[in-house]
Amino acid sequence: MITRIITGIVGIALAAFVIQTGGTLFAVFALVLSLLAWFEYVRAFAHRGGNLAFVPGLLGLALLWGCAWLGNTDETLFVSTLIVLVILLESVLLHGRITFVDACLSIAGIFYFGFSFGYMVMLRGFEPEVMLATPFGPFEFGCAMIWVMFIGTWASDTFAYFVGSAIGSHKLCPTISPNKTVEGFLGSVVGTTAAVYGLGCFFGLPGLPMAALGLAISILATLGDLVESVAKRYTGIKDSGNIIPGHGGVWDRFDSVLLTAPLVFYVTVFCSLAAK
Repeated sequence: MITRIITGIVGIALAAFVIQTGGTLFAVFALVLSLLAWFEYVRAFAHRGGNLAFVPGLLGLALLWGCAWLGNTDETLFVSTLIVLVILLESVLLHGRITFVDACLSIAGIFYFGFSFGYMVMLRGFEPEVMLATPFGPFEFGCAMIWVMFIGTWASDTFAYFVGSAIGSHKLCPTISPNKTVEGFLGSVVGTTAAVYGLGCFFGLPGLPMAALGLAISILATLGDLVESVAKRYTGIKDSGNIIPGHGGVWDRFDSVLLTAPLVFYVTVFCSLAAK
């Protein structure tokens, strides 16, 4: 427990520094995390005898990251098509070593991590000229929304854990994640909605859209956690890795964020939050 607490404190301090700095530092961290998560993903499916396209995956993730960094939709579409074609071609040329199932799992994993971490890069760099006044000084709009994404996701996990531990009795998905309860999920919904609404007030963003975003974050954060739980049950692993002492691997720590990142990005864009 002490190791977990110390690692958590160090991790939060490092995350705060990277988020506040933004720019190239944030983008590079996102790339490194996506590559580490991909390594854990490939290793997990190797437990089931899978032979995923590891090197093409690294290249594909780097290219998707580059597209997010440049913010070019046309390039993203081209790279995505190229990834699919190359890996399917690899399953043909290396038939017997890389099966069609391996190819499909590879493509899914590359997009799973590549798109999600790419959305984080795009969100952090969104509308950099817009500054939000707060009691702690001005925040870049993209920086504020990254904090909304992370704090909202952390709030979802925290409220679900404590409410579920205190009063949880009805299992949410017992065959996937036996420890999750309906009560914990409802606690997550209420707590995350309130937390994101509070962040909206702190950053001077409109209350109703932020409350709705909090509700959506709680749902997708839970789903993101369950997605990894399904994968871990299928592959027979307990944790995706041990690179973060007391917390498991990168995939373990970012499983919920992988789904909340695109959510926050598109809500930010379609609700024109930067113009409020």
